[in-house]
Amino acid sequence: MAEKKRFLLRIDQRDYDALEKWADDELRSVNAQIELIIKKALKDSGRLKKNK
Repeated sequence: MAEKKRFLLRIDQRDYDALEKWADDELRSVNAQIELIIKKALKDSGRLKKNK
């Protein structure tokens, strides 16, 4: 598994609350939900390198 990079994310309270609800609905942590959203956006935009 690749090493994970830590960083601080400032987010509007209203956006965080919606994200937290979404994560709860899908039985994920907020962190896992953010990772899922980012990975999907990267994949959809063609910005991830293909695995060999």
